[in-house]
Amino acid sequence: MHFTRPRELLVAGLIGLVLGFLLFQVAYGSLPAMPVAAGVTLLVLAAVETVLAFSIRNRIKTGRVLAAIAVARAVALAKASSLLGALMFGAWVGALGYLVPRGGWLPAAANDLPAALVGAASAAVLAGAALWLEHCCRTPDSGDQDRVNRPTG
Repeated sequence: MHFTRPRELLVAGLIGLVLGFLLFQVAYGSLPAMPVAAGVTLLVLAAVETVLAFSIRNRIKTGRVLAAIAVARAVALAKASSLLGALMFGAWVGALGYLVPRGGWLPAAANDLPAALVGAASAAVLAGAALWLEHCCRTPDSGDQDRVNRPTG
């Protein structure tokens, strides 16, 4: 498994954007009103991952033993969460792309704008927290050891 690449997040975000906009284009009239807290579940996941990231980072810095499987699971969680965050960010931005132009003359669209803003912000925070967790799971830089063992000249 490789670490998350920016292009993977960009592709996920674009897929979410297209699907979110199309969903709103096709089915907005039949969707119920969106609660403002619709995207907050992503914030909860982001908070858990941030705490986990600082815990893993602290353990690695202090040299405490970490089970390799635990770090591997954390990396898998981080990768999945960063992709989910990018996908949902795109979907919420797609929703905003549909709602903003209609917010002035359609009361339902104006009422759903705060929920879409909270959702987009929560998704961005999740993607950031997941990338931070992934970063914290990297092994410490062994650049000094490589320079010692590498012949110069």
